[in-house]
Amino acid sequence: MSVSNLPGGDPAAQLDLAKPAEASGHPYERSAGGPGLDGPAAPESAEEVAAREAAASREAADTVMQAFGGVRGMIDMTLPGLVFIITYNITHQVSTAAWAALGLSALFVVVRLFKRETIQHAFSGVFGVAIGAWISMKTGKAENFYLPGLLWSVGYCLGLAVSALVRWPLIGVMLGPVTGEMFTWRTQNPGRLAAYTKATWAWVVIMGIKPVILFPLYFTGNVNLLGWLKVALGIPPMLLAMYITWQILLKAPPPIKAVVEDE
Repeated sequence: MSVSNLPGGDPAAQLDLAKPAEASGHPYERSAGGPGLDGPAAPESAEEVAAREAAASREAADTVMQAFGGVRGMIDMTLPGLVFIITYNITHQVSTAAWAALGLSALFVVVRLFKRETIQHAFSGVFGVAIGAWISMKTGKAENFYLPGLLWSVGYCLGLAVSALVRWPLIGVMLGPVTGEMFTWRTQNPGRLAAYTKATWAWVVIMGIKPVILFPLYFTGNVNLLGWLKVALGIPPMLLAMYITWQILLKAPPPIKAVVEDE
């Protein structure tokens, strides 16, 4: 009589049945879902969903500094003005000061090209410095070196305000491609549209402080005070605007990634 005909069946079969599901190659895995074999994974809890969305919002908020060029970009746009006012105080020559500032801006572009970094912010800086240098040398008035920057500040604030009013806030337009959401915030994510609008108005107020303070000084012809205040009002307000934007986006819904269709 074979062993398999004895009560209890084949001992080998008994051994196989006693093995855990993982060892016997069963397609299901053991989890807390039930006493034996498990089905699909349990859905996320409300806390897990909230944590995941908070992490996504933080990741999107962290792109603020990147979008505006970071500290390096702000330095590229601020130092030439500082070099201009220092050189002008030493030489009392508008052309010498203008060429010194322009040379430094060009150097920033060359260094970025050498390091294969983006030249967007450095190039913007050298373009503005070149216009200011040309106007100041043409008129012989040192204060005119700062005129293009002041006009740009006014135009920038007006552009921000108009964009918020027409529901195309510029902060969203700038950050959308960086976060990967493109313009889904405008049609599919009203919470982020509200956040971008709020952040854009914050930029209008903060960046509007600069021309409000500096334009009266420009008309007095006080080049030294104008130059030093221009430098002082360069990086700090922008850092403040970035921080407020970061705080606003931390509390905003996470971005909805744009779907790119294959051609």
